[in-house]
Amino acid sequence: MSNKDLLTEAEIAQVLAEHPDWRRDGDVLRRSYQFADFRAAFAFMTHVALIAERLFHHPEWSNVYNKVELAVTSHDVGGLSARDRDFIERVDAAGG
Repeated sequence: MSNKDLLTEAEIAQVLAEHPDWRRDGDVLRRSYQFADFRAAFAFMTHVALIAERLFHHPEWSNVYNKVELAVTSHDVGGLSARDRDFIERVDAAGG
Protein backbone atom coordinates (compact mmCIF):
# COMPACT_ATOMS: atom_id res chain seq x y z
CA MET A 1 0.00 0.00 0.00
CA SER A 2 1.33 3.41 -0.97
CA ASN A 3 1.15 6.10 1.66
CA LYS A 4 -1.00 8.05 -0.84
CA ASP A 5 -3.66 5.34 -1.05
CA LEU A 6 -7.00 6.29 0.46
CA LEU A 7 -7.87 4.46 3.65
CA THR A 8 -10.95 2.26 3.64
CA GLU A 9 -13.79 2.94 6.06
CA ALA A 10 -12.59 -0.05 8.11
CA GLU A 11 -9.05 1.34 8.23
CA ILE A 12 -10.32 4.75 9.31
CA ALA A 13 -12.38 3.11 12.05
CA GLN A 14 -9.28 1.23 13.20
CA VAL A 15 -7.22 4.46 13.34
CA LEU A 16 -9.92 6.11 15.44
CA ALA A 17 -10.16 3.08 17.74
CA GLU A 18 -6.40 3.13 18.27
CA HIS A 19 -6.30 6.92 18.69
CA PRO A 20 -9.51 7.80 20.57
CA ASP A 21 -8.60 11.47 21.12
CA TRP A 22 -8.94 12.07 17.38
CA ARG A 23 -12.36 12.60 15.80
CA ARG A 24 -13.57 12.39 12.26
CA ASP A 25 -15.09 15.37 10.50
CA GLY A 26 -15.85 14.16 6.98
CA ASP A 27 -12.53 13.63 5.22
CA VAL A 28 -10.58 15.27 8.05
CA LEU A 29 -9.27 13.90 11.35
CA ARG A 30 -9.09 16.45 14.17
CA ARG A 31 -7.68 16.65 17.65
CA SER A 32 -7.63 19.38 20.29
CA TYR A 33 -4.84 19.83 22.82
CA GLN A 34 -4.61 21.94 25.94
CA PHE A 35 -1.33 22.72 27.68
CA ALA A 36 -0.27 24.48 30.86
CA ASP A 37 0.69 27.66 29.02
CA PHE A 38 1.71 29.16 25.68
CA ARG A 39 5.31 27.99 26.02
CA ALA A 40 4.24 24.35 26.33
CA ALA A 41 1.81 24.69 23.42
CA PHE A 42 4.51 26.25 21.24
CA ALA A 43 7.02 23.53 22.17
CA PHE A 44 4.46 20.93 21.09
CA MET A 45 3.88 22.76 17.81
CA THR A 46 7.62 22.82 17.16
CA HIS A 47 7.79 19.07 17.71
CA VAL A 48 4.80 18.48 15.41
CA ALA A 49 6.42 20.68 12.75
CA LEU A 50 9.47 18.41 12.74
CA ILE A 51 7.26 15.33 12.38
CA ALA A 52 5.38 16.99 9.51
CA GLU A 53 8.61 17.86 7.73
CA ARG A 54 9.93 14.28 8.07
CA LEU A 55 6.71 12.91 6.60
CA PHE A 56 6.31 15.78 4.13
CA HIS A 57 2.70 15.91 5.30
CA HIS A 58 1.60 19.11 6.96
CA PRO A 59 -1.44 19.62 9.17
CA GLU A 60 -3.86 22.48 9.29
CA TRP A 61 -3.57 23.94 12.75
CA SER A 62 -4.29 26.82 15.01
CA ASN A 63 -2.99 28.02 18.34
CA VAL A 64 -4.58 30.32 20.88
CA TYR A 65 -2.51 30.71 24.04
CA ASN A 66 -2.42 27.19 25.55
CA LYS A 67 -4.70 25.48 23.01
CA VAL A 68 -3.67 23.80 19.77
CA GLU A 69 -6.07 22.41 17.17
CA LEU A 70 -4.78 19.93 14.58
CA ALA A 71 -6.51 18.73 11.42
CA VAL A 72 -5.13 16.31 8.84
CA THR A 73 -6.31 15.13 5.46
CA SER A 74 -4.68 14.32 2.14
CA HIS A 75 -5.95 17.02 -0.21
CA ASP A 76 -4.03 15.63 -3.16
CA VAL A 77 -5.90 12.31 -3.07
CA GLY A 78 -9.23 13.67 -1.86
CA GLY A 79 -9.57 12.06 1.54
CA LEU A 80 -7.83 10.24 4.34
CA SER A 81 -4.70 8.35 3.40
CA ALA A 82 -1.98 6.30 5.02
CA ARG A 83 -0.02 9.57 5.41
CA ASP A 84 -2.71 10.81 7.80
CA ARG A 85 -2.52 7.59 9.80
CA ASP A 86 1.29 7.81 9.93
CA PHE A 87 1.12 11.43 11.06
CA ILE A 88 -1.37 10.66 13.84
CA GLU A 89 0.65 7.66 15.03
CA ARG A 90 3.86 9.71 15.27
CA VAL A 91 2.23 12.68 17.00
CA ASP A 92 0.54 10.42 19.54
CA ALA A 93 3.76 8.43 20.10
CA ALA A 94 5.57 11.71 20.77
CA GLY A 95 3.22 12.44 23.64
CA GLY A 96 0.74 14.63 21.86
